[in-house]
Amino acid sequence: MIAECDLCAQNPGTTLCKEKANIKLAIVAGNQISSGSISLVKLSVRPLESRRCQFDVVGLGLNSVDLVAEITGPLNANAKYPARGMNRNAGGQTATALTACAKLEWRARYIGHFGDDENGSFSESTLIAAGVDVSACRTVPDTTNQFALIIVDQRNGDRTIVWQRDPALKMRPEDVSPKSVTSGRVLLVDCAETEAATRAARFARKAGIPTVIDVERMRPNIDSLLSEVDVIIAAQEFPSAYTGYPDLGRAVHQLYKRFKASLVVATLGDEGSLAVVEGREVATSGLRVKVVDTTGAGDAFRGGFISAWLATDGNGDVAELLRYANAVAALNCRGLGARGGLPTRSEVQKLLAAVS
Repeated sequence: MIAECDLCAQNPGTTLCKEKANIKLAIVAGNQISSGSISLVKLSVRPLESRRCQFDVVGLGLNSVDLVAEITGPLNANAKYPARGMNRNAGGQTATALTACAKLEWRARYIGHFGDDENGSFSESTLIAAGVDVSACRTVPDTTNQFALIIVDQRNGDRTIVWQRDPALKMRPEDVSPKSVTSGRVLLVDCAETEAATRAARFARKAGIPTVIDVERMRPNIDSLLSEVDVIIAAQEFPSAYTGYPDLGRAVHQLYKRFKASLVVATLGDEGSLAVVEGREVATSGLRVKVVDTTGAGDAFRGGFISAWLATDGNGDVAELLRYANAVAALNCRGLGARGGLPTRSEVQKLLAAVS
């Protein structure tokens, strides 16, 4: 858990401490949007007040352990490749997004299942080391933790992922504790276990807590889950896959209309993001960094968005929030693995200032 700053400790009734105000100013100062942008558009929902919650953000979803190998060139059939490097790293969609939030000095709690093996212990210990609370997690006896082999093309950072997850790790709806999932100002879920995530989002909505979803692909019962969330942040391919519209802009608009979310965002990798809020599009461009590995960029984007939203107490311009998220995602690509380049607050502010 991150301790409050001195100003917060001296003035517990304040809703925006000096450190958080600095982030807010940095976001505003760096508001340069690529095209089609609109200004001063806020979300219709906002995080709960800090003083009411034990954590700033709670996330329910996946964690993983990744073996990352760097090669030069694309993969071809029936070929052998020498690895420039091979490292074990922690990953997983929700776990990585929460680690990003913790690195940006927010109080983060992870809720999920670990395998009863050395990889499970490794995954848990990396979260603890990052300052993420894991007290609501469970280690499932006689299971292996989710594991992935990630092959990274050293030339451009593109990656291929092969993963395995023990079915016994699945989180069931009855595993979801209402007290745990409503202990934060914002709830983050992924779409790996839709029924459990739906139950968590319903508990959050009843408590007045907004839910953000990381959605990558079509899943059983995805409609029920998306109906319970407030902010949909989707992988680039999902809107078209769900709606059947090949045009991304039209597909994002359709998702917005279908689920009446406060915000729908499609992440576009190094091209930034495309969002719809209040029925209008907000397009933000990507930020350029030297790319080592793109693994975890989308997870970092979600962590960055939530961090910016928290920093502005829900009052930030959507375009500013997305640009901050783009900066966090870009900076994470500097390092190897899903969390290899997760930035600090000062690093994000420095990048935004450099391109403003």
